[in-house]
Amino acid sequence: MSDWELSSEEDAGATPPTSATFVTGRRLFQSPATTSESRASVEDGGGQRSAEWRWGEEAVAHLRMAEREPWGAEGSPGRGAPRRQWVSRTAVGRARGAAAPLCFRLDNALVGALIGRGGAKIRDLQETSGSRIKIIKGACEAEVKIFGSTAVQNKAKMLIDDALTRLGQSYSRSTTEKGKSLDVSKPDDSPKTPVINWASLRENRAKHEAVKWADLPPIEKNFYKESSRTASMSKEEVELWRKENNNIICDDLGEGEKRCIPNPVCGFEDVFGHYPDIMANIRKVGFQKPTPIQSQAWPIILQGTDLIAIAQTGTGKTLAYLMPGFIHLTSQPISPDERGGPGMLVLAPTRELALQVEAESSKYSYKGLKSICIYGGPDRRGQINVVTKGVDIVIATPGRLHDLQMNNFVNLKSITYLANEADRMLDMGFEPQIMKILIDVRPDRQTVMTSATWPDGVRRLAGSYLKNPMIVYVGTLDLTAVNTVEQKVIVVAEEEKKIVMQYIIDAMKPQDKVIIFVGKKAIVDDIASNLGLQGIPAQSLHGNREQWDREQALDDFRQGRVRILVATDVASRGLDVQDVTQVLNFDFPRNIEEYVHRVGRTGRAGRTGVAVTLVTERDGKVASELIDILQRAKQVVPKELIAMAERYKLQSRKTEKGIQRPWRKS
Repeated sequence: MSDWELSSEEDAGATPPTSATFVTGRRLFQSPATTSESRASVEDGGGQRSAEWRWGEEAVAHLRMAEREPWGAEGSPGRGAPRRQWVSRTAVGRARGAAAPLCFRLDNALVGALIGRGGAKIRDLQETSGSRIKIIKGACEAEVKIFGSTAVQNKAKMLIDDALTRLGQSYSRSTTEKGKSLDVSKPDDSPKTPVINWASLRENRAKHEAVKWADLPPIEKNFYKESSRTASMSKEEVELWRKENNNIICDDLGEGEKRCIPNPVCGFEDVFGHYPDIMANIRKVGFQKPTPIQSQAWPIILQGTDLIAIAQTGTGKTLAYLMPGFIHLTSQPISPDERGGPGMLVLAPTRELALQVEAESSKYSYKGLKSICIYGGPDRRGQINVVTKGVDIVIATPGRLHDLQMNNFVNLKSITYLANEADRMLDMGFEPQIMKILIDVRPDRQTVMTSATWPDGVRRLAGSYLKNPMIVYVGTLDLTAVNTVEQKVIVVAEEEKKIVMQYIIDAMKPQDKVIIFVGKKAIVDDIASNLGLQGIPAQSLHGNREQWDREQALDDFRQGRVRILVATDVASRGLDVQDVTQVLNFDFPRNIEEYVHRVGRTGRAGRTGVAVTLVTERDGKVASELIDILQRAKQVVPKELIAMAERYKLQSRKTEKGIQRPWRKS
């Protein structure tokens, strides 16, 4: 330990900077300078310095005795060694008439600059001034003690001031060891950093929020007109209908007394009968009846209640919030011009999902509402031009929207309806951007969150910005894949994967469409290239491709120009291609939630599909979770997968025992 890093309570006495060091017990002693060293210091003009370092005869005798005494292997006196009686530095220093140490405070951030690399700077300061310097770091500040005569202390203090000034640093508070003020530092002319009174800010938060949102126009939320057929449903009929429609479960998560959950709607006319334009769009598309999540979500949202909608992929969650959003926007008491910005915001984790939501919004256009899709990429200027000219609906990824928000290109105070596609938001690290975006969105907005899964992270995110929500989930909150997909798991060796993949591709029928999910971008390109060399049309999709190329790849796959799409997990969330017949998990995903989303790319909109997953020994850590999902979906569980799960559990127990077992001496 360096001398300036000690934290003992020695208060006087200085040691020669060039002496040898002896450690005895808990104290550190240094031998005196030799005669030649003292003579050299005098010749160099350091006569005063050599006088300062002259020790008392008694202390010198004791230290020389330490050099001759035997020492044990542990650095302690050997067996039979005489017990030493040490003279404290305090006594030695006072015997020489040394002054009390000069003490002052220094910000912890400056300690490193004062010590220097390997202690070089502080050693130079000690040798130049003839003092001994000790630094004791505290929580925020360090205490610096300078030992030596008054002249030596002042010289060392002056050198420290000069060194910190050259570094552009300054400090101002100085005290003696007894706490008396000692004005030896240079005046600090730098501007003082304002102190933030956090307690006052917390106390006045409500007042500041009220001032911030005081001039906003009123907002309307309740537009639901229950049909006579829906209102006439008995409690037993409602429970039976929910059970028959994939076991819909509803709950009120709000504080206080439980609210009545509205009855589900059985037909489109029960909820949109008063909105002929929406009914015309629905008939044009050819929908026969609402999906289970839509049947229960629409009445709740149109009542103006915040909602959490949990349902498997491909069950119509996008329209579950888009249709009520259209009605919400066009039914507000102020016109779009008076609103001063967009009224509806949809947050999506990926570009592909954002573009897909925009396509759905355009397909069911209502009363000329204008929408824009904002996402990261090269067309930032074009997005800015559109959003500044005025839009009604903003569909965005959090990163690019936060960029435009911070540069004042988009006004979010006008947002009254917020929808969040929560899937992958946390995985992709978007939570900080979401929180910053919501700072500028009025707190009395209506919020809808949708997700295919309900992990702890999504629950926490929902609790942070929804107010007294209701929750609707279809089936179960446990992870489960869509029941319209046949799941097949094949346990293979790593080198056998391409053989199995080739067999599946060769067995494709002319009407089949296959998505091959791969873990690495380089392997995506490799597989797509190999298929091209075989004369098999295929497209690739991953984050390193330009946005135009990604959109072209999706369009080719949707339109059937290619029937094989090789992709990373960028395509696993929200990608809606209705006629995908098969999913091949060439690599198992990073987590079991991602598996559920991959499988959900097929078996959509009432169709059936097949998901084939290749599992190798390195996927053993997820084998148990995969078995649970297969069993819940009543799928076949391979014996090899069960054996793999058992091997992994056994190995984990052995590893834990090895960690917990204490080391034994041989």
